[in-house]
Amino acid sequence: MKRIILACAAGMSTSMVVTRMEKEAANRGLEFKIYAIPEQELRDELSNYSSDVIAVLLGPQVRFKLDENRKLTDSYSIPIAVIDSVAYGTLNGAKVLDQALALVH
Repeated sequence: MKRIILACAAGMSTSMVVTRMEKEAANRGLEFKIYAIPEQELRDELSNYSSDVIAVLLGPQVRFKLDENRKLTDSYSIPIAVIDSVAYGTLNGAKVLDQALALVH
């Protein structure tokens, strides 16, 4: 199953975004494994699952790590972006899902 990873600081509010994204994906008939991990675990996660990951989104609180993580995701040819802060703050799962899907199309 294809994966969308949300990498963040601790994962509390990001897990709520994941829930909304999963609901939106189901409503659209899309099947993805969408989940949040601490940003510092991204290297290990990609080394294990890079062939299944279609996109990585960083939580706004770790946006300063974008360049560092882009080097990592580029080595796997996986797109990465920072989650739109308004969509994140309002738990707009549809908008965050659209952002992830736009990275791959």
